[in-house]
Amino acid sequence: MIDGHLLVDAHVHVARIPTLSPDWQAWVRTFGAGVPLDELFDSDGVPRPAAIDDHFARQGADHVLLFCEYSPKTTGIQPIEDVLPLAEINPARFRPVANINPHLHYPVARELARQVGLGAIALKLHPVHGGFEARDRMLYPAYSWAEQHQLPVIVHCGTSTFSGSSNACADPALLDDVFRDFPDLTVVLAHGGRGWWYDQAAFLAQMRPNVWLEISGLPPHRLPDYYGQTLPRLSDKMIFGTDWPGVPGVERNARALEKVLLSSGCTAEQVAAAWGGNAARVFALAAS
Repeated sequence: MIDGHLLVDAHVHVARIPTLSPDWQAWVRTFGAGVPLDELFDSDGVPRPAAIDDHFARQGADHVLLFCEYSPKTTGIQPIEDVLPLAEINPARFRPVANINPHLHYPVARELARQVGLGAIALKLHPVHGGFEARDRMLYPAYSWAEQHQLPVIVHCGTSTFSGSSNACADPALLDDVFRDFPDLTVVLAHGGRGWWYDQAAFLAQMRPNVWLEISGLPPHRLPDYYGQTLPRLSDKMIFGTDWPGVPGVERNARALEKVLLSSGCTAEQVAAAWGGNAARVFALAAS
């Protein structure tokens, strides 16, 4: 909790460090200086579940969405099984998120069902690192399964500096066919259109009731630059996330977001919704 309000970090990576690409490891060293990695991972780079649970508890995070990733050409393979020890040590706080790469998984719906069976509460797609477009028809069985089972789909919508990335695949316009063909599908735009698509991502979040804007990886103090006068309205569709461990701190980012939203004309209720209320609604999380 933060000031008595729910705090949800909807974008967290806890992986075995040796399985990650050199680019990913350099990214953490550059942007995650405030995260005590030596305390949270053992000498072999394996996460220490109890220590990580305590870390997020001290940061005030009530719920943490744990991402896996199957992107061998960019970040590496981080299977969902790697995050299960965290979910087991504190299932109230840690919730796994599935990941599908149509170049690796077939049939995609079967793999999605398998990962949901392991506890995943959403599906994450990473077109930029996986080298595919979100409108790829190979993904349609997964979209259909998610729509039928009311499973939210998180789509990476922002540039990446990692070697091998296909940044053109992050264009939110590529989701237009998906929105048309799966009108009841809930979609969360991770990273809020970072780089070239802030306006497009903001427009989609405001235009479509099932589309949400997640702001992980964005410095909170820059949000007025990215979204301008739409920020007060956009906060009603905003989901807080950090992209941990590449972040100074969860609570620090939450406080920075509060300052920016209030100074932009948002209400305290809108801040609380962005901190966790919206995420609780989208991902069916306990509100206390």
